[in-house]
Amino acid sequence: MTEVAQKLQQVVFNKASRMVSNQYSRNIFKKLTDCHTGNMGVHHYRCESSDCGHERYQFHSCGNRHCPNCGGTKRDQWIANKETELLPTAYYHIVFTLPHELNGLIMGNRVAMYNLLFESSSYTLLKLGADPKFLGARPGIISVLHTWGQNLSFHPHIHCIVSGGGENNGEWVSDKSQNQSYLFPKPIMQKIYKAVFLKNLRALLASGSLQVGETDTTKLIDEVGKKHWNVYAKRPFSGPKTVLEYLGRYTHKTAITPHRILEINEKEGTVTFKYKDYRYRGTDAEHKEMTISIDEFIRRFEQHILPFRYVRIRHFGYLQNHGRGKRLKELFEKLNLPAPPAKMRIPVYVTIREKYGIDIRVCPKCKEHHLELVATHYRSGGTISIGEKPKNKASPIEF
Repeated sequence: MTEVAQKLQQVVFNKASRMVSNQYSRNIFKKLTDCHTGNMGVHHYRCESSDCGHERYQFHSCGNRHCPNCGGTKRDQWIANKETELLPTAYYHIVFTLPHELNGLIMGNRVAMYNLLFESSSYTLLKLGADPKFLGARPGIISVLHTWGQNLSFHPHIHCIVSGGGENNGEWVSDKSQNQSYLFPKPIMQKIYKAVFLKNLRALLASGSLQVGETDTTKLIDEVGKKHWNVYAKRPFSGPKTVLEYLGRYTHKTAITPHRILEINEKEGTVTFKYKDYRYRGTDAEHKEMTISIDEFIRRFEQHILPFRYVRIRHFGYLQNHGRGKRLKELFEKLNLPAPPAKMRIPVYVTIREKYGIDIRVCPKCKEHHLELVATHYRSGGTISIGEKPKNKASPIEF
């Protein structure tokens, strides 16, 4: 672990675990502080050769989805599963954003407003997909919620990966876009998305489902109703490999990772990090640095802690969860493709060997024999034998 990553845990997150007022947030910051330390538990390994006898202790990761140091293994497994679901069609990247004037309302009603963001964006894509002029079928949609901007500001938006082709009554409909330059016209997407979101927002307000405090919601809706709502429609990916690379960057991403942090100054009580200012995209001014107090960094980071068990990756269209396996199998058959392989849990050591060419099972001292798991020590202080079921979902090595 780098010096910056250690300071992020032991200085910033440790302070947050004691100072933030929300107990749920404090618990998460405590997990981030304890990640890869003895407080989280440890695997005890020993070389199988009695002549070597080398021992190693591997600290557990916290496995929390907000942790900047975790998620790599889960991401790789998720991507491997998604790879079995890709069909031979173009895939498009579309981003749905919200006016910043709604941030206050969203902060006080995160679950309801995040749900509304998912519902409005997916409705827009499915509505246009059903139009024979554009596709005449249900596209497959993977939607990922992000809540941050590059400078850690609160900026809720949805990234969507959308298939160019789709399913209609069990039949596959091929991509109809001209030269695959776009999926649906951006102005139409913006119009539908804005109208649906505001209609449903008014319904939530009318039913009393939202906490509004002193907010003048009539004035707020009138204000955002007159604004331009951004929908970014990017060119299609060049192929399935590019889709997976994109998914790897965005699906399990956290608000900030240590590689963007330039310095954590304990004496001055500041954090300096780099970010991109997309207003100056493509120019030297795009890349900037920002220094803020540790307390402000904690405040910004906490804004992006998701509600308890909130699902931030969702599927729509022919990729919706209900009946997905059967539906995909039928589509593969219709397209005369081999049936999608069964999803398998890939051991961590296999993933690391494929990505880095390192076999973590081999003893680092003799470099000949394998390491054997002697015991697993958990945070409670107890010891578990090898044959029992492990309690920690984020155990670092599985042989």
